[in-house]
Amino acid sequence: MEKARSTFSQTALVPKRAALWLAFLAPFFYLSYGGANWLASQRAHVPNVAFAWESAIPFLGWTIIPYWSINLFYALCLFINTVPRDVDRLARRYLTIQIVAVACFIAFPLEATFVRPATSGLPGFMFAVLGGFDKPFNQAPSLHIALLVVIWDHLRGRLPRKAGLLWHLWCFLIGVSVLTTWQHHIIDIPTGMLLGLFAIWLFPRDAGSPLANFTMSGDPKSRRLGFYYLCGAVVFLGLGALCTPLSAAALLLLWPAVALAIVALGYFGAGPQIFQKRVDGRATLTSRWLLAPYRLGALINIRLWTRRMPASVVIADGVHLGRFPRRREADRFATVIDMTGELQRPGGTRARWCSFPTLDLAALDKIQTLAAANLIETARHQGPVLVCCALGFQRSACVIVHWLLISRRCEDPAEAVRRVERTGWRVHLPAESLHAVTEGLQ
Repeated sequence: MEKARSTFSQTALVPKRAALWLAFLAPFFYLSYGGANWLASQRAHVPNVAFAWESAIPFLGWTIIPYWSINLFYALCLFINTVPRDVDRLARRYLTIQIVAVACFIAFPLEATFVRPATSGLPGFMFAVLGGFDKPFNQAPSLHIALLVVIWDHLRGRLPRKAGLLWHLWCFLIGVSVLTTWQHHIIDIPTGMLLGLFAIWLFPRDAGSPLANFTMSGDPKSRRLGFYYLCGAVVFLGLGALCTPLSAAALLLLWPAVALAIVALGYFGAGPQIFQKRVDGRATLTSRWLLAPYRLGALINIRLWTRRMPASVVIADGVHLGRFPRRREADRFATVIDMTGELQRPGGTRARWCSFPTLDLAALDKIQTLAAANLIETARHQGPVLVCCALGFQRSACVIVHWLLISRRCEDPAEAVRRVERTGWRVHLPAESLHAVTEGLQ
């Protein structure tokens, strides 16, 4: 009864919290958006980034209706929540999008070159109202598309199946309408989607922000790796800036730039939470898309390093050590103990998946390593076990060494390493990793 009263009390607070956020967000949007428009209008020349073939996109006046409808959903979604925490999360996503987009509009304004034909009736009235405050300077990233991504994500899990299908269709119309109303160029769409995904990643649905507990790492190696990834992000950002005047497609280089910058934050102190990977080995939809360039690089790296090696080797008593498996390879095992943060379990695998997300090449958490090693001893009684990381050379090898020691199959780390090496498998365990294993057993 007490829990029910608490839930009712929380629900009753939602309209008030939503109204307060809307009272702040709406004026902030119009002031900041209008200010960016005014600043761009003061420039002698505002560049345009578009493909030549975009002139073939038809103008469909009636699509101003779905285009405008996002304003309704923007406000409505703040009220469609069960607890104030959900309102706050959505509002923070909105605010993140507005701040980042407006900053881009001020720093790098772009101009739409379309000249819309005269439109009458309701569409004509709606275009006239839109033209009263919306100037052609705020293009990439599309604020409209970024907000659409967030609003779509907010409602997609809250609607019954049939209503959900209609919702997906309407969102598609809203997305297309930015082109058929001649409000945006093609490249504004993927850049807007990238911003929307970033806002959802920053404030995920079922967990805290991946940056909430950020503390600068005290590990020099981790900071050095973070610096390397940050340099990679800067390179992609620089290439995008240099090449955009040659082709609008160069703005797509922002995707790997953002992905590498997020990974850099992980090494600097945010940790493997940046991957938003769950215990079952699956990552959030947002993380899968936002960090896809980095994951693609990791998969290519696995292929290059292990193409002439077996997928795994037997260490002892049905326990195998190997690289990250494909689906058919994973199905050979009853349990897969996965030490990667960056990779997601293969779809459709029947193996029991136990994930302990970690950063590649970074020092392993002692408690996490011990938990994984203890799980090996428990899981092997239910069938063959695969312990894996990306390549199988370091993170998973460290766990295997730990298991060999706690199960008394080896007396010291050096003996455990030699036992693994006798299988012909490569092991790259730096001295600090072996020292950590020894400390963890004391």
